[in-house]
Amino acid sequence: MSLSCLRNVLRCDLVKVSPSSALVAKVWGPCAVREVSTCNTQRAAVSQHNTKPDWNRAVSEAEKIVGYPTSFLSLRWVLSDEIANVALHLRKLVGSNHPLLKTAKNLLYNGKNNMQAWGLIVLLVSKAAGHSPEIPDMEQDKAAGVLHSQRALAEVTEMIRTSHLVHKGLVNMNARRPAAGDPDDMMFGNKIALLSGDYLLANSCTELANLRNQELVELMSSAVRDLAEAEFLGERDDQNNPLPSRPLPEDQREPASEWECITSPLPMAGVAGCAHREWVARHVLAAGALLGKSCSAALKLAGHNAQLQTQGYLFGCHLALAWQAFLDLESFTGPEPSSFSLVGAPLAFTLEARPELYEYIEAGRRSVHDVDYHALYEAVLCGSGIEQTKRVQREHISRAVRVLDAFPHCDARTALTNIIVAMHP
Repeated sequence: MSLSCLRNVLRCDLVKVSPSSALVAKVWGPCAVREVSTCNTQRAAVSQHNTKPDWNRAVSEAEKIVGYPTSFLSLRWVLSDEIANVALHLRKLVGSNHPLLKTAKNLLYNGKNNMQAWGLIVLLVSKAAGHSPEIPDMEQDKAAGVLHSQRALAEVTEMIRTSHLVHKGLVNMNARRPAAGDPDDMMFGNKIALLSGDYLLANSCTELANLRNQELVELMSSAVRDLAEAEFLGERDDQNNPLPSRPLPEDQREPASEWECITSPLPMAGVAGCAHREWVARHVLAAGALLGKSCSAALKLAGHNAQLQTQGYLFGCHLALAWQAFLDLESFTGPEPSSFSLVGAPLAFTLEARPELYEYIEAGRRSVHDVDYHALYEAVLCGSGIEQTKRVQREHISRAVRVLDAFPHCDARTALTNIIVAMHP
């Protein structure tokens, strides 16, 4: 495949997939533009129907299509002794300020911030694409229209993502502020976060190994590596909260590096100092890689060719980036929040247009709580950052919809379209 991978498709000038790679011949990564269907604007027309789908309704209807809710918080998990013990210990943290409580709340939140829709998307892609006739009947869940292995993969995806989010709730005790809570509560919360995250990650590895597919294991393992690398991208405060890099003039930026293989680490040359490139790199590593590789792996399990696996990967990447843009915009569409993401797209574009604002970021080197959020909020509202973010979101939504052209018309494809439309700005 050519240099046009995530340069033209994700428009971030980061990735090149080498056509000589033996792995790429089996499990293709981000594809060249020539491999993405650009048939016509029919899908865009579908997205503009009279009644815009509600997010919760779109997800609810999608769950009916694949049989039942796909969250790892299913009855099987809720009734397990290990999860029950974790829930019991979490009650001891009520009243403290440990970040693990916020993570647990977000896992259960019923709305657009719900973190538990990823397995659903993997299964919708699986059902939309169908499977090879060579797949034995014993492997098929005929009622839901997916394979048993694909359902297991969807659970693996959610376990990996959830374990990563739980691990991110660890508190740096050496840099903890006095008002952050009782030391004993913080230490106890850290132990629960570490052990719970490890438990979920270990179970995901076991489920993945049970699929008995070495290439699949390699692909999903590279997604776990990408999640870890996302935590080391750019500057951080003492609690590991991300900070944007200082904007650089175009003539001072490094030439963009190329990604030679989907399973290789993503080189960071040319990322720092470029708002759009840094935002894309950060969220491809932190979200797009896992969702995209999971969709690609689901199609591989169904016996589809490399080109369709590529379409699945692209769909996951574009959807994750559109989703992230939507979340970044939420902070600027209602009442002024007390804080917001400092690496969100609206602020990133604003900092690039007004580099002098970076002095507010410098104040957050020790802690992001030292940042003057009000001043940055006002700067974002007065600049073009929000409109640029909406344009980026529309771009990725359009590309995700275009990738769906590779799939046959069916209820699963319609459900995916409705989920995308529900995110539209």
